[in-house]
Amino acid sequence: MDKQTIIGGLQALLGEDRVQAAPELIRKASVDYIGFRQYERFDGKDWVPQAACVVKPRSVEEVSRALAFLNQNRIDTVPRTGGSSVTQSIEPEEGGVILDGSGMNGIIALNERDMMVTAKCGTPLEYLEHYLNERGFTSGHFPQSLPLAHLGGLVATRSIGQFSTLYGGIEDLLVGLEAVLADGEIIRIKNSPRRSVGPDLRHLFIGSEGMLGFITEATIKMFRYTPETRWMRAWTIKGMPAGLDLIREVMVSGYRPAVVRLHDAEEVERLFGDSVPEDHCVLLFLAEGPASVTAAIGQGILEIAGRYETLDLGTRPVESWLKTRNDVCYHLDEPVYYKHGVVADTCEISAPWSEIGGIYEAVRERLPKEMPNLVSIGGHSSHSYVQGTNIYFTFGFIVKDGVESARNDYMKVISVILEETLKRGGSIAHHHGSGKYRTRWMPREHGSSYTLLRKLKEALDPSRILNKGVLLTD
Repeated sequence: MDKQTIIGGLQALLGEDRVQAAPELIRKASVDYIGFRQYERFDGKDWVPQAACVVKPRSVEEVSRALAFLNQNRIDTVPRTGGSSVTQSIEPEEGGVILDGSGMNGIIALNERDMMVTAKCGTPLEYLEHYLNERGFTSGHFPQSLPLAHLGGLVATRSIGQFSTLYGGIEDLLVGLEAVLADGEIIRIKNSPRRSVGPDLRHLFIGSEGMLGFITEATIKMFRYTPETRWMRAWTIKGMPAGLDLIREVMVSGYRPAVVRLHDAEEVERLFGDSVPEDHCVLLFLAEGPASVTAAIGQGILEIAGRYETLDLGTRPVESWLKTRNDVCYHLDEPVYYKHGVVADTCEISAPWSEIGGIYEAVRERLPKEMPNLVSIGGHSSHSYVQGTNIYFTFGFIVKDGVESARNDYMKVISVILEETLKRGGSIAHHHGSGKYRTRWMPREHGSSYTLLRKLKEALDPSRILNKGVLLTD
């Protein structure tokens, strides 16, 4: 179907104001913040495929009508909401359609008795959090993208927040949802504290990145908001192995602080300057909840930290981090690195305690040898569990020869990180979603269970219109 026929058909269904075809609006809706794309835009080149139009529904019924039309005519469709992707997950197919739910926003219901809140997919998380705070509650969900992210995208990418050790990821917070399947069918998964009625159908959509349906509404848990009873402390410790061991001891001892962070020496130099001894990492801990609980957690962490060679930094580093932790969202379009010919970005993976240190060391050893133009390779652990933790690698390299070399070298960095992770049994994506740039590693990531993803796709989207290129290699 040609572009004008697509646009005309959607306008007839939804109204002209719901369908945007201006090139600048299409380009804006296609923006992804993955590092090499940002460099391309700074260099004046934009290689993102051009969608035919952007559809901006205002209700679940409009989403249903739009998807029924798109499915019937086998038109590639990319769902999006806040547009804070850093994985190419919202980049469209050439000539396809961007289905943008950002106009579907607002709080639907606040249930104080049952401690949950329901909102539309395009509701900004920052707005939702402020709304809850004003009423004495919190969502407990604080991804770094908080100023940009919308609720639907957080569910679709299996998001996690900076206070995850206490509140969990979005999969732990989601109570129920509403979604529209590829053929336009509207489905609801009701709100319940727990059910034993077969597979948990919420997980068909959590982390699906829009390839199985379009999430239109979500109900998440909420908690008492008690920042006044927080406990916090920071330490330095020499080397990542010792820092990881300390965190492991905290986790397996049964303590659940809200924030557990370990920044390696590479990041410490950039974040804390010369106030920290050379080759030392920085540990940040924060507990929140009732005062008696935070005091007990704090005392337990103090006792564990006392068994290691640490230097107590007090509370100031944690307080500083709390103030600046989301600042990157306000500078995404500023060419801080790119004007110096440097591409900088991140890649997050996870693994059990027995393997995570080996992955970190292997990546740090390989990359400088294989990439002479590497400027930095560091990382931090920021989400920990009883069984293991994540490493959020941060890297930068000098562009050797234009945008094509920028993309190639970017993928070289990613390849080394993912290869070292996979060979040690780790997972190649911890919380940004896998996007399109990780797709070729999906068969190795999932192994024999990969066939289940294919069968789900065949069952729920047999015409394969939804977000082509994510998760499935074909």
